[in-house]
Amino acid sequence: MAGEPQADCLFCKIVSGEVPATVVRETETTVAFRDINPQAPTHVLVVPKAHYPDVASLAAADPQITADVLTEAGKVAAEDKVDETGYRIVFNTGSGAGQTVWHAHAHVLGGRGLNWPPG
Repeated sequence: MAGEPQADCLFCKIVSGEVPATVVRETETTVAFRDINPQAPTHVLVVPKAHYPDVASLAAADPQITADVLTEAGKVAAEDKVDETGYRIVFNTGSGAGQTVWHAHAHVLGGRGLNWPPG
C-alpha cells in the first residue's frame, strides 16, 4: 500500500534505522543522507519517510510531503554551501531515467560544475 513501509525497500530500511546511513538532516516527514556512490562533492538523497515508488506517485498522493522533500533539499544545499555556487535537484522516475531504488527520492548535487544536458 502506498505510504506504508515496504519490507524489501532499501530506503524504508534507512528511514527505520535498520540500515545505517550518514544522515545529515531529518524532519517529521523526511530523511536526508549522503549517497554511498557520490557523483559530486555534495550528493545527498532526500527521501520521504512514507513509501511511494516514485516522485509522480508521491506528488499525486501527498503534495505537502513533496514540498517537504524540496524544502529539505534546499536546506541541504545551504548547509553544504552549494547554494552559493549552484546545485541541482534531480528526481529519476523510472528505470529508463536511472531510478534504481523504488522509493521516491531527490538527489541534491553540487560542489562542481554540472554540465547540461546531463548524462
